Amino acid sequence: MRRRLSFWHPASLIATGFGIGNVPIASGSWASLAALPVAWLIAATFGSPWLLAAAALALAAGLWASSHYCLAIGEKDPSRVVIDEIAGQWLALAPIAIPDPVLYAIGFFAFRILDIIKPWPAGWCDRELAGAPGVMFDDIAAGLYAALVVYGVILLDARIGFL
Repeated sequence: MRRRLSFWHPASLIATGFGIGNVPIASGSWASLAALPVAWLIAATFGSPWLLAAAALALAAGLWASSHYCLAIGEKDPSRVVIDEIAGQWLALAPIAIPDPVLYAIGFFAFRILDIIKPWPAGWCDRELAGAPGVMFDDIAAGLYAALVVYGVILLDARIGFL
């Protein structure tokens, strides 16, 4: 059963990242970029564990919202749904203890590249999981991989001091 959700419906607001997903080109990249200052604010104010908690909350909200949104518009994984990119991007930045522009840039690009190439299990999640889990978990997997990249850069910098 298809029904139209208004822009202001909570599922629509959450799924589209408060409308960022309606950008016609590269909506996932725009959502990831928009997630950076929010991540910075959370991490600078409360610390990186709270950014991890925010990513978990975005995952939970995204599962609910994308389920309702996709059902309402009748599409499996519409590009307008970007809460998955927001959750994945926040997860990618969680290892950064103190917000740092260079590390945030590395986290952004690592997440975007890994979200696009979808290494296992991200690609498997994208292809095999139905509904909201399929929408969300490929980006969570890419976010975990990107977090490992960021953490590796942090460890390497601590060892040889290149940043």
